[in-house]
Amino acid sequence: MQLSCFVRSSVLLLTGALLLTACGSGSGSGSSGKPTGTGKRSVTIDNCGQKVTVEAPPERAVSLNQGTTEILLSLGLADRMVGTATWTDPVLKGLERANGKVHRLADDQPSFERVLDVEPDFVASSFTSTLGKGGVAPREKFEELGVPTYLSPADCEGKDNTGDGDGSRSEPLAMDTVYREVRELARVFGVEERGEKLVSGLESRVAKAAAGTGAENATVLYWFANQESPYMAGCCGAPGIITNALGAKNVFDDSTQEWPQINWETVADRDPDLLVIGDLTRRSQTAESAAKKIAFLESNPATRNMKAVRAKRYVLLSGQAMNPTIRTVEGVEKVAAALREHGLAR
Repeated sequence: MQLSCFVRSSVLLLTGALLLTACGSGSGSGSSGKPTGTGKRSVTIDNCGQKVTVEAPPERAVSLNQGTTEILLSLGLADRMVGTATWTDPVLKGLERANGKVHRLADDQPSFERVLDVEPDFVASSFTSTLGKGGVAPREKFEELGVPTYLSPADCEGKDNTGDGDGSRSEPLAMDTVYREVRELARVFGVEERGEKLVSGLESRVAKAAAGTGAENATVLYWFANQESPYMAGCCGAPGIITNALGAKNVFDDSTQEWPQINWETVADRDPDLLVIGDLTRRSQTAESAAKKIAFLESNPATRNMKAVRAKRYVLLSGQAMNPTIRTVEGVEKVAAALREHGLAR
């Protein structure tokens, strides 16, 4: 296997694979672009503590998570992608045809070797865990082969990913961080105008959905997955963006963990007005689909008498809308509509 990697490294270098310079520290958000000696456009980005240099717009990109995949597809880059992986939901509506053109390496996390098989010249990921120990491979492994990597800043800035679980946040996540990811990826691929157009559309949708919501007296709970030890949203991730945009209150905003696991007695005690439920199609946890979650809530002695359960005040969201992605905007829209529908907002 190691010999195979060395051979592939030589192939990548001989075919003009892009070079990654990993050095320095800090997690700032700067980027620069300049022509190289061959006339190709070089872009350098400070990305999650690493300085990433892409010598020319990628032609064989791989996205290791659905969030980054949907950004690249939304930027019209399907013809410059050779692989995607790690899906929780059907692809964003409107991107089905573009997504069908890109090879899916795995529904879940692919092996490092599987990614190398398609000879990528750029690898993007939504989560630190994907490009870390126990994931596809640490970023350094790709660097050794001359393949630049990009990690979503939403998963590293103001967030501690050490230890167990999904990490914790010292700073609330803002949608601007997701917009910056769009702009940085657009810059890497040389399609800046497309990036600005995409961001502008997302900003308009958030503004329209949140306008005059007046939901400051409403309480909300976000359940992502797992029936036995459910993952509920803490204060400051993507659900925090949704809740804050609408002026509501997350019943577990006293936790800085991204997705703390909380027992059902505590959930029932918080008794939220509205339940936001992840409707996932993957099969890595129990109660992935919204239907299974609702069936549990309505039959479990600890939850069936909660006011939101009795009134069936449910909002079904894709997993991607509950992660820091462009689909978090979808979350703002659907939660806003539900708050109004159930009389929880002005």
